[in-house]
Amino acid sequence: MSARYLSAEQDVKLRRWERWNRNYFVFAFMALIVVLVFSSQLGISSGDDWGSLGLLLVVLVAPIVVLQLRLQCPACGVKIGWQAKLMAPDQCKSCGTFLRAKSASS
Repeated sequence: MSARYLSAEQDVKLRRWERWNRNYFVFAFMALIVVLVFSSQLGISSGDDWGSLGLLLVVLVAPIVVLQLRLQCPACGVKIGWQAKLMAPDQCKSCGTFLRAKSASS
């Protein structure tokens, strides 16, 4: 059986998802550090009340979950979901397509 690879257009679409996922993760990580370190100085939390801080944490983390759940294999359309971490996996478990273009140098 010959190995299947993505077309150039499918590869571009997948790399775009990886770029968005990575960039948002870096933004959310930095924002979470700032919010958690400076939450009391910013007036977001006190020792007893985490209401607004909890809401802010959910708002920062929810897009990460949404981005993960939106990822689909460009070849067969099956949701990859949590199989991907920060980047797309090497191969789709459903159809076996390698999630890289054959001519891609990376």
